Amino acid sequence: MISPSLQRYAWLSIATALATILLKGVAWWMTGSVGMLSDALESFVNLAGALMALAMISLAATPADDNHAYGHGKAEYFSSAFEGFLILIAAASIAYAAIDRLLHPQELEAIGIGLAVSVVASIINLATARILFDVGHRHNSITLEADAQHLMTDVWTSAGVIIAVALVWATGWLWLDPVIALIVAANIIWTGWQLLRRSAAGLMDVAVPEETRQALEAVLERYRREGLEFHALRTRQAGAHAFATVHVMVPGEWTVKQGHDYSERIETDLRAIAPHLHVTTHLEPKETEGPDRQ
Repeated sequence: MISPSLQRYAWLSIATALATILLKGVAWWMTGSVGMLSDALESFVNLAGALMALAMISLAATPADDNHAYGHGKAEYFSSAFEGFLILIAAASIAYAAIDRLLHPQELEAIGIGLAVSVVASIINLATARILFDVGHRHNSITLEADAQHLMTDVWTSAGVIIAVALVWATGWLWLDPVIALIVAANIIWTGWQLLRRSAAGLMDVAVPEETRQALEAVLERYRREGLEFHALRTRQAGAHAFATVHVMVPGEWTVKQGHDYSERIETDLRAIAPHLHVTTHLEPKETEGPDRQ
């Protein structure tokens, strides 16, 4: 079950989005830069994503029930998919505004103050993203990781916009502003696509990462040297939780208690490999033959 304490990080993301919307909106109003407008629009997407993250983290934190025996961990994938979708919408809006400005150039105003305000907003986003990355990685929360990734995209977006506006200020080349905005839109599309792909993989019961599976196999190999055999090792990832099932084959002359004790030891060793790993073993004699022994 997801720790309810993670909800406070979703609130942190919401507060950050509100602060950056205000700051970037002021920067755009002062300068008239379409790049800064694109930056402000993405902060609205950040807010929507953060609200969705809060809702899904709250749902994922609820315990298993009769209708959801494996818990509600997959709710996190809906949040990351929703945020990916919002990112694509933001990219389309940015591209539209940039093309219009490219066709109809416009002088920028109050550039110095606007740049300063945008830098402050970027620093806030960067600090929040680093916190969310760390917490999301430690708690294996795809929702917080997706939110952090989105905020980092916003940081790079802001950096590009700031550079573009500064160059326009220094050179007078008005076309730089919308061109940088188009580059930003392309980068945002890539991030959104990555989030959608990862979310789809989770909803389709993707297996645990290869390094985790290799670690599980290493545990089983130790027991093979003690005379046991295994087959049908299957894994899947569901949000912060991972599930593994494996058939444990023991000598047929063993008692039920002997086989059960070994199964308990194996499950404990496998659970030590990854946090939130749920292990199910099926005990059978090594002499058993059947089509599922693979």
